[in-house]
Amino acid sequence: MKIFVSSDMDEPVARLLVTELSGRGHEVVTHGALSPGDDPQWAACSAAAAREVADGTADQAVVCCWTGTGASIAANKVPGVRAALCTDAYTADGARRWNDANVLALGLRLTSEPLLKEILDAWFAAEASEDTEDRQNVARIGRLDLREP
Repeated sequence: MKIFVSSDMDEPVARLLVTELSGRGHEVVTHGALSPGDDPQWAACSAAAAREVADGTADQAVVCCWTGTGASIAANKVPGVRAALCTDAYTADGARRWNDANVLALGLRLTSEPLLKEILDAWFAAEASEDTEDRQNVARIGRLDLREP
């Protein structure tokens, strides 16, 4: 899987994320502070990674900032992106399962190494629900991108 990773800071958690994803066999491309010469501001690098998902260049993205909130907001401004700020494995599982999230947002401040691994395990183990109501909600999110009801 090709995954774009962005971070506004070159922090140990962000570097561990890249190492962990690569170790799991994913092709990782970085944006922001993890990529010299890139714009490291959270709004810019998160949107850049999210655009890769929306354009089909990436299968998924992981966007990071100090709390994860700004990164998730910026990513969600890109039509076609369903970014979820996940602070635990249960939230990551639900985001993938019920929301068919395609971008994971993480906070650099509170995500420890064990927690990062738990979140990634849950994120990659979950599959999008085929439940009719769940699919209708995901479709509605797509219509919101088009400013439709």
